[in-house]
Amino acid sequence: MINTIIFDLDGTLLNTLEDLTDSVNYALAQLHCPSRTLEEVKSFVGNGVAKLMERAIPDGKENPDYEEALSVFKEHYAIHCNEKTKPYERILEVLDELSDRGYKLAIVSNKFDTAVKELNHIYFGERIQTAIGESEKVRKKPAPDTVYQALAELSVNADNAIYVGDSDVDLATARNVPMPCISVTWGFRSPKQLLEAGAKESLMIDSPYQLLSLFPRLALEE
Repeated sequence: MINTIIFDLDGTLLNTLEDLTDSVNYALAQLHCPSRTLEEVKSFVGNGVAKLMERAIPDGKENPDYEEALSVFKEHYAIHCNEKTKPYERILEVLDELSDRGYKLAIVSNKFDTAVKELNHIYFGERIQTAIGESEKVRKKPAPDTVYQALAELSVNADNAIYVGDSDVDLATARNVPMPCISVTWGFRSPKQLLEAGAKESLMIDSPYQLLSLFPRLALEE
C-alpha cells in the first residue's frame, strides 16, 4: 500500500525559475558573459547547480571562469532564492489534503541542501516531514541516494512510496530506486519530453488536483 509521496521541488512544488535565472545572469554578468533567457535556464535545470552553470556559461567547464561563476551563483542564490519563487497554484491545498488523508510527504531535490530546507520551511512548514537536497554526504539525482535517505528518515519502505516529479532526471531517479513515478506537466519539461524520457501517459498529470484522485484516504491507526 502506498503511504508515502516523495516530491521533487523545482518545477513540481515550487516555480523557482525566475530566481534561478536572475542568479545565473548575475553570475554571468560579473564575468562579462552573455545573459540567458528564462527558457534557456528552464532547459538547463534538473541536474544540480554545478551542471546548471556549466550549461549556462560559454564553453562550460572549459571556461577558465567556470568555478568563479559557480561560486558567485551560489552566493547570490543563497540570498535571493525566495524573491520571485512561489508554489504552483493549488499545491498547498493539495498537500494539506494529502496530509489529512494520512500520507507521509518528503522532498528530494538537486538544489543545494540548505536552500531546499529553507524553502521547505518557508512554504510548506509541517506539511512535509523531511526535505533533502544536494550535499557532499549523498549523490545527487538520478542516483537514488536522496530518496533512500528520505525513506529512512520517514521509516518507510520503498515498496510503500511513489515519486512525483517534472523531469527526465526524476523519471531516472524513480527507476533507480525503483518506484513508480508520476510526471507533472506544469513544470520545466514538456509532455513530449517526458514521454520521450519514459513517462507513462497513465501517470502524467496536468493539475495538482489530479493527485487527489490517485491517492485515497488511508485507514489511519488510532
